[in-house]
Amino acid sequence: MPTPVFNGPVYAVATAGNVVYVGGDFESAVVKGKQVARTRLAAFDAGTGALLSWAPAADRTVRAVAVDPDGSVWAGGDFQTVDGQPRDSLAKISSAGVLDPVSFTISGGTPRALAVGHGRLYVAGAFNAVNGVKRGNVAAIDLATRTLSGWSARTDNVVNALAVDGGRVYLGGSFHRVNGVSSTTRLVAVKRDGGAVDLSFLPRPDSIVWGVTVSGDRVYAALGGRGGRTVSYTTNGVAKWAITTDGDAQAVAVLGNTVYIGGHFDNVCRTARNGDHGLCLDGSVSRIKLAATDLDGKLQSWSPQGNGIRGVLALVATTQTGVIAAGEFTVLDGKSQKRLAVFR
Repeated sequence: MPTPVFNGPVYAVATAGNVVYVGGDFESAVVKGKQVARTRLAAFDAGTGALLSWAPAADRTVRAVAVDPDGSVWAGGDFQTVDGQPRDSLAKISSAGVLDPVSFTISGGTPRALAVGHGRLYVAGAFNAVNGVKRGNVAAIDLATRTLSGWSARTDNVVNALAVDGGRVYLGGSFHRVNGVSSTTRLVAVKRDGGAVDLSFLPRPDSIVWGVTVSGDRVYAALGGRGGRTVSYTTNGVAKWAITTDGDAQAVAVLGNTVYIGGHFDNVCRTARNGDHGLCLDGSVSRIKLAATDLDGKLQSWSPQGNGIRGVLALVATTQTGVIAAGEFTVLDGKSQKRLAVFR
C-alpha cells in the first residue's frame, strides 16, 4: 500500500483505527518525492497513505509509542524535550498533536517498550526510578490519575518487549531474575494485581527476547542468539513450535491465521541446527528480513524480500490497517521502500 517513507530509522508503531503513529530517529517524511518535516514522530492514514498533520517534535530518538484509550499517544525514548518543552523520556500527546502538561522524570536510562492495559500505561526498558521512586526497569502509570502507579515488577536487566493480555503482563528481554525470583529468564508473565511473577508461565528461552505478542491461547516470542528463533508458547509456557533463522528475529505479529516475523535474518533454516553467525547447517529458504508462518509454524509463501543489516524492528498487524513493518530497510520486493511499509 502507498505510505509515507522516512529519512531515518522507524523503531515504533501503534495504531488507532486507520491512523498509524510512528516513532524513530528521522527528521522528515517523504511523500511523492517531497520531504516534509517530521521530527522523530509522525502519523498517517493506513487506508489512503496520506501523511497527517500530527507532528510533535522530539529532540532525540523515540523508541516506543502506544495509544491511550482517550485517543492520545504516549511516546517513550531517549528524548529530553518534545516541542521544545521538557519531557524526560516519556510524553503524552493529544490526537491533535498538542503536548499534554503531564510530565515524568525517568532516571538511570530510558524506556524501550510501552503497552496500555488494565487502566495503566506499562513502561519498560532500562531505568531505575520514575519521579524519584525506585523502579527496576518496569513501571506503570495510572491512566485515570496520570500518576505513577503502585503496581511494580522489577528485573535485573533490560526489558525490550511488553504485551498485555487478560490478567497478565508479559515481559521479554535479557534479564535473568524478576522480583528476585529465579527461573524467570528472558520471558515472564507478571500479574495485573501487584506485579508478582505468575509461576504458571516459565518458558525460560535460551537467548535474548526482542519481541512478544499474544494471540488467542498462544504467546509468540522473537528471539536472538546464534541466528534467531521465533517460538510459539502455550499460556502455560510450553513451546509448541519454533522457526529458526540465520539472524535475530526482532518483531512478531499475528493476524488471522498467519504469524508475521521480522528481523535481520536472510534465511529461514530447514532445521533448528545453525552454526557460526547463524549459518543454517541443513539448508535454508530465502526470506530476507520478513517471513510468515501459519499457526502451526509452517512457513508460508509470503516473501517481500527486504534489505539492510538490522532490517525489520517493529511489526503491527490489525484487520483495519493490515500488516505494518518498520525498521531500517530501504528496499522491499526490489523497489525503494524506506523504513516503513503497509501490506494488505
